[in-house]
Amino acid sequence: MNERIKRLRQASLDAPNCLSAERALLITEFYKSDAAHGVSSPLMRAMAFRYILSNKFICVNPDELIVGERGPAPKATPTYPEINLHSMKDLEILHSREKVSFHVDEEFRKVYSEKVIPFWSGKTNRERIFGNMTPEWLAAYDAGIFTEFQEQRAPGHTVAGGKIFRKGMLEIIDDIYLAKKELDFMNDPAAYDKREELRAMEIAARALIDFAERYAVKLDRMTQMETDLVRKSELHQMAEICRRVPAHAPQTFHEALQHYWFVHVGVITELNPWDSFNPGRLDQHLYPFFRKEIDEGTLTKEKATEILQSFWVKFNNHPSPPKVGVTALESNTYADFALINLGGVKPDGSDAVNELSYLLLDVIEEMRILQPSSMVQVSKKNPERFLRRSVKIVKTGFGQPSLFNTDAIVQELVRQGKSLVDARNGGASGCVETGAFGTEAYFLTGYFNLPKILELTLHNGRDPHSGRQLGLQTGDPGQFSAYEDLLEAFQRQLTYFIDLKIRGNNTIERIYTIHMPVPFLSLIIDDCVARGIDYVAGGARYNTSYIQGVGLGSITDSLTALRTHVFEKKDIAIEQLVEAMRRNFEGYEDLRYRLLYETPKFGNDDDAADEQAMQVFERFFETVDGKPNTRGGVHRINLLPTTSHVYFGSVMGAMPDGRQAGLPLSEGISPVQGADIHGPTAVVKSVAKIDHLRTGGTLLNQKFSPDFFADETAIAKVAALVRAYFRLDGHHIQFNVVSAGTLRKAQETPEDYRDLIVRVAGYSDYFNDLGKDLQDEIIRRTEHSEVVG
Repeated sequence: MNERIKRLRQASLDAPNCLSAERALLITEFYKSDAAHGVSSPLMRAMAFRYILSNKFICVNPDELIVGERGPAPKATPTYPEINLHSMKDLEILHSREKVSFHVDEEFRKVYSEKVIPFWSGKTNRERIFGNMTPEWLAAYDAGIFTEFQEQRAPGHTVAGGKIFRKGMLEIIDDIYLAKKELDFMNDPAAYDKREELRAMEIAARALIDFAERYAVKLDRMTQMETDLVRKSELHQMAEICRRVPAHAPQTFHEALQHYWFVHVGVITELNPWDSFNPGRLDQHLYPFFRKEIDEGTLTKEKATEILQSFWVKFNNHPSPPKVGVTALESNTYADFALINLGGVKPDGSDAVNELSYLLLDVIEEMRILQPSSMVQVSKKNPERFLRRSVKIVKTGFGQPSLFNTDAIVQELVRQGKSLVDARNGGASGCVETGAFGTEAYFLTGYFNLPKILELTLHNGRDPHSGRQLGLQTGDPGQFSAYEDLLEAFQRQLTYFIDLKIRGNNTIERIYTIHMPVPFLSLIIDDCVARGIDYVAGGARYNTSYIQGVGLGSITDSLTALRTHVFEKKDIAIEQLVEAMRRNFEGYEDLRYRLLYETPKFGNDDDAADEQAMQVFERFFETVDGKPNTRGGVHRINLLPTTSHVYFGSVMGAMPDGRQAGLPLSEGISPVQGADIHGPTAVVKSVAKIDHLRTGGTLLNQKFSPDFFADETAIAKVAALVRAYFRLDGHHIQFNVVSAGTLRKAQETPEDYRDLIVRVAGYSDYFNDLGKDLQDEIIRRTEHSEVVG
């Protein structure tokens, strides 16, 4: 990287994570004003968006080529009191906690205590949500049976399609006018509501144009004051770009990136969607601009690289909005999960890898920062060179890029009812979640603790952690005469809690539809404008609600232990096992040894264990898939944890697989930490036995010793492992390349390992920013030193 990018990168790394009261103060001012009264909800939200963009500080950082910040400075993170109001106690926790802290200065505390908290108390969406949940839902939530994504952040997993690179805001406004003309006030009872939404969309579109003009004016002033002739020319060019985009469709490579970035800042200013907005398949969107300018001689590869690296820094300047309580436990990280997709296939199904794909891989490797996260879509159509170049970056121990199976993603989306072209244009966002980019509103509704359902089953619906009767009374497990009786009881508990979760999901969707529409985001996702319906209300072409299953390895090994020892060998009585679990295996060490070392384990290509994984998968799938949401779509499943496997483990006692109370569960679809003893090939054979194509994403972690990559053949071996797994329809795989010894040293002397980055679960993070439980969990993951088979 050149000297400019080194300065920008270091400035981003050195910027302190802090909270900014700017947005909270502006949204409070607007809601208290006369303008917020007597108008529809979409219009109110659009006018609030306009007010914020008209009054927020215009920040232009030294050296940068792309402008626009979420707050008044890099890493100055706004809050969203209309969604979730932080208390003064919350602010002190955020300020003082050891991990993932945000500096909260006295001015912020003063603004919150005197203006923000008095106005928003009792009016937030979080309070609406919890106020509308049933006692049964609240009890299950408190017990750690499931989490709720929308209680502190708005619906997200939103990915840009090609439209925003082809159309400017003025062209989208033309589309709004056409949609207004087609409203049928004679026959459509929703015509008035649609007109209000379309009016709101136009306000939001013009607000972004005006926001860019404010940047142009600031850049003009800076141009006049600048004495360095090179920078003076750059500032002038940047001002001209801000006058062209986002009002008009971009015409150049630089304009395309700045255009996207204004849209990105708009989305994350309007609300705080769960998982930051995402440009999706960046190599596909940018390649026409890149190729045209390279051919015309108006852009060099070196300049394209510099602009891209400046663009990369913008993502890193934006920590995830702060979380507290359970939400912090399930996803406590600065990373905001914007996932750049590369590779894959074109709409016609042909290989999409291009020259820019490789240049972007170079940027990923050289920048080596947490945000944005990156992935490569690997299709059978893609060249081996592309996969091996990606694995070469993985080898460096950065945790990026993660690897996804394009051919599986396309099949997953087509099964869900997407058109083939929309499926081919899709990919993954967040951690591993599948979506049709630019055409789908896919909400992640929360994590679901599958092992907890088994724990409740073994205690007749009573939660041993809290002592409360939470589930159905499905019978004393001592009365189960066969393994099938246990499964039937498990199914009844599973159905009860999934239905409880879905009823809550549908209520929460309506709360967002009524109170928190997003007219700006609705501009970006087809077919919201054409339908005149908001993104959160079902305006998108496809509308999916996901429930994320957690702990597949843990529940598999627990069921295998029960089946093997209680019902087949009959060498452990179920009453004895339950009592041993109650005592956390104290005094039952020999019994625990049998559970740990004399029982088949998931991840070793052993059908005696893997069959239980398939059983759990089928039951989870059948219980969730196809149940309607309120947006004209249905619920689907995926299997991933972020960091919720640590939280879920903390609210559980000992389990039949020998796991002791409070320890993390298995993560993603990975085996229990340390249970896979026959190498990575056996792991991928085990996890491929579930049907990934009926999910919206699965997450598989693998850890390799750095010594493995000392062999020149290592990259080819890992590439072959990936290809083999993807031929078995595996969805995703990611790698940590770091030794347990290095991680233990980092725990002992963290000041010596400040730059150590690890792959967690769908994202990378600094090892020092992880909690001790999560650090220990990563250390316990099996470390492979070879690929065989």
